Amino acid sequence: MEKKSTKIAYFVALGVFIVLLVILGLQFKGKENPVFVGDGAFYTTGDGVFLDGILKTADDSEGSKYALDGSYYVSPEAGTYFELSEDGNTIVGADGTEYVKSEEKSKDVNGVEYTTYEEQVYSETPFAGTFWSLLPPIVAIVLALISKEVYSSLFLGCLVGALLVSNYKPWETLVQLVEGDNGIVTTVSDAGNIAIIVFLVVLGIMVDLMNKTGGSEAFGRWATKTVHTRAGAQLMTMLLGVLIFIDDYFNCLTVGAVMRPVTESHHISRAKLAYVIDATAAPVCMIAPVSSWAAAVSGYVNSDSVSGIEMFIKQIPWNYYCLLTLLMIVVISVLNIDYGPMLTHEYNAQVKDDLFTTPERPFEGADDYEKAANGKSSVLDLLLPVVVLIVTCIIGLIYTGGYYDDTSEYFHDFMGAFSNASSGAGLAIGSMLALVFTFIYFWLRGSIGFEKSFESVPNGFIQMISPILILTFAWTLCGLTRYGMYSADFVVNAMSGAGDLAKFLPAVIFIIGAAIGFATGTSWGTIGIMAPIVVQVFNYDQQPILCTIGLAAACSGGVMGDHCSPISDTTIMASAGAHCFHLNHVSTQIPYGVTVAAVSFVSFLIAGLLQNVVICMIIAVALMIATLLVIKAIVAKKHAGIFKEMAEANKAMAGK
Repeated sequence: MEKKSTKIAYFVALGVFIVLLVILGLQFKGKENPVFVGDGAFYTTGDGVFLDGILKTADDSEGSKYALDGSYYVSPEAGTYFELSEDGNTIVGADGTEYVKSEEKSKDVNGVEYTTYEEQVYSETPFAGTFWSLLPPIVAIVLALISKEVYSSLFLGCLVGALLVSNYKPWETLVQLVEGDNGIVTTVSDAGNIAIIVFLVVLGIMVDLMNKTGGSEAFGRWATKTVHTRAGAQLMTMLLGVLIFIDDYFNCLTVGAVMRPVTESHHISRAKLAYVIDATAAPVCMIAPVSSWAAAVSGYVNSDSVSGIEMFIKQIPWNYYCLLTLLMIVVISVLNIDYGPMLTHEYNAQVKDDLFTTPERPFEGADDYEKAANGKSSVLDLLLPVVVLIVTCIIGLIYTGGYYDDTSEYFHDFMGAFSNASSGAGLAIGSMLALVFTFIYFWLRGSIGFEKSFESVPNGFIQMISPILILTFAWTLCGLTRYGMYSADFVVNAMSGAGDLAKFLPAVIFIIGAAIGFATGTSWGTIGIMAPIVVQVFNYDQQPILCTIGLAAACSGGVMGDHCSPISDTTIMASAGAHCFHLNHVSTQIPYGVTVAAVSFVSFLIAGLLQNVVICMIIAVALMIATLLVIKAIVAKKHAGIFKEMAEANKAMAGK
């Protein structure tokens, strides 16, 4: 009966979306496609020369210098040319790119006024930059939450995005979906995305190796003897996540591989494990100065008064969602607080010994731990490969950042190289080194034979097919939404004039950031949209505290939306790390994320008014704990029988 009603709801929602698309097609038919400001620009410098209002010398956005020769700007250095219009207001490149004279004057660091010619980007669809640019992810999310089927929902979201980008042209829709600028083929062939896929596969191979050689089984035995309570197992999972603060992808998969046997021995559901992993990964990375996230955020913030990394550090004590999420894990673990769909999963795990609740088993057989061929396995067989993986990934990250390149400005500059690192490439390099070490280590130990060890290669790949497929669709959907539909411009326009809200603006920024993060499934993309707006709205020199709180709100909102979104890559990774059915993780996590978001919203309201970091943090912590205690009291009263059965099951398990 439930499945039938779900199917009906799915097709009703699909029908509504189809009708909406038809109406939109009729309404926008014949409308002009909007024009946006691109990243490229021509601008005068201190050496720039104007004569009769005409720019004689200029630089482009890459620093190449040009001189006006007749009606052309010529650069011997760049080997390119640009043509100036007769009125002097437009510059056109050889490839047809237009740069239009900006009406606003700017000043460089020396106070010299200059004029900018901004790149004009002509969209392919009239829906670009409108609210409807968010329709594709909305379709995917709604259908996924209704049907509990993620592949078809994401695909249909991508299809809607391609349909809107192509402006309802059937053949062009197919082309955009498959091999367009943001299509599936283009997305998968992106160097950064390929690197992430390589990292995923290598991690899968390493996990399978550790299972085959008895490393996971040995660690499970040790942890079972060492960790005696469910609370201890959850806190240990969190602690390991805190220690692996380098990158959220790395965090999710490594913590999941290490802690699955431990949580399984304490009858903790896979949904709960996925939540603890996910709730630790992104928040920890967002408040760790040395992480791929710190590097990304600092790159989004431009201010003449303070560096990007300094602003990132300053926003940490104001980043309520991340800090309160970590606090929530501690409180719910110690006080045994469960509510929403998570309560059902935890009840089944403790009382019925069912870690999954639903019939879906996307990683079936992957947790069948074996003993070493020589009959000897130790905790070191799991911990040593993990430690080596951490070290090699750090080396890989700073390598891509130019730490070892004597021609790089970041040569032997650890923090600089880390901030300049390519996350995907660094993790891929590090994981490959760790994989080679792991093979050699187990061969020398005699834990596994040469031929059998290579069975882990296809097995590891097979384990990662599901997250790779989901990631591919999620990346495509994000690209179609953000770059094909210019959703960022819609957000910027929606936020224009919001500066009048002043002290209330951080709370507004948090809500908008959460909405965008949820719809697009990317915290980095959301922060990339919101952070520059914050810096523009709040001048750091005039309002340093409000600017810092606003940046923290943007980061918090991005993480919150990303945390709860079914199309988020971090959420997908957490499901993969915990070997949990993806939508089970999403449905159980959302109530917890919304709880922290509600407290964070109030905290940002208070922070904007008081602007005292210590007082505001004390209030936020008190509100979070009080909220959870109230929830515990309500749920305990409503589900007294369930909690009694769970308590008895825990006593029986403790007595064994």
